[in-house]
Amino acid sequence: MDYRNKLVLAPMVRVGTLPFRLLSAEYGADITYGEEIIDHKLLKCERRVNDVIGSTDIVEKGTESIVFRTCPEERNRVVFQMGTSDAVRALRAAELVCKDVAAVDINMGCPKSFSISGGMGAALLSKPELIHDILTTLKRNLDTPVTCKIRLLKSTQDTVELARRIEKTGVAALAVHGRRVADRPRDPAKWSEIADVVDALTIPVIANGDVFEYEDFGRIKTATGASSVMVARGALWNASIFSPNGKIPWEDVKREYIRKSILWDNDIKSTKHTLKEMIMHYSCLEYPEGKAVIKSETLADLAKLYGEEQYYEYVNSNRQ
Repeated sequence: MDYRNKLVLAPMVRVGTLPFRLLSAEYGADITYGEEIIDHKLLKCERRVNDVIGSTDIVEKGTESIVFRTCPEERNRVVFQMGTSDAVRALRAAELVCKDVAAVDINMGCPKSFSISGGMGAALLSKPELIHDILTTLKRNLDTPVTCKIRLLKSTQDTVELARRIEKTGVAALAVHGRRVADRPRDPAKWSEIADVVDALTIPVIANGDVFEYEDFGRIKTATGASSVMVARGALWNASIFSPNGKIPWEDVKREYIRKSILWDNDIKSTKHTLKEMIMHYSCLEYPEGKAVIKSETLADLAKLYGEEQYYEYVNSNRQ
């Protein structure tokens, strides 16, 4: 993995599944992160090759639910992001997926209560010894590149000090979200503090925060000096943000997402969640489209709603 001069899709819970990652890559994303998956969950899973659709699946034993799905097409750019608070457990979980992904990333920035209460995500920011233990254990035992993603700490000095400690573990890159744990999405990202981290490190730094147009990739790179740029909400609202030729119409992006969800048999709940997030930015779930998405129970329902019935029938008849 080369982390320099790359456009990166950020990890997003319930959004960063295979169809959305492939959609983003089609529009120009160089590196695509999957949604954060907790190590405890992975340890209940097994790896299976799905010959019907051509995917590699991490499946939870007992429930048979798909925890992570990937395919050979994204092998050299997909990053598996994991939530963990224990080095040994992290390694056991990473060993299940490392042969099928380009890198393994440890989430050290999620501010959600489910993550922090388990000692994961942003809870790790105050535990530099544990961070060192997790990253060095993975680095020592995996051939796959290891990275992590952090948020800003209370002071720039604290953030820089932590970033330097992380660099010493031998990670391949560090992603920095330019907000503190208490900040909300409406609070402006602090690009200048990302720049301080960049100045202090020699490894590639991936800047994240307030990228909503293609031009913002260049703006944040110039402002921070970061090697690469990561985008979350801007990609969720219109994945063609990665295209240097400009965004394509929102309706076309949604239809292409539906087609990829059908092709890769994506979980209906995940597909609906992503569509609702797209709709809420441009419209309202109380309008007919939003209500129809909420009522949909299958991918066939969504295919009909978005005029993709023929594609749905074509894909499924070929599988049979």
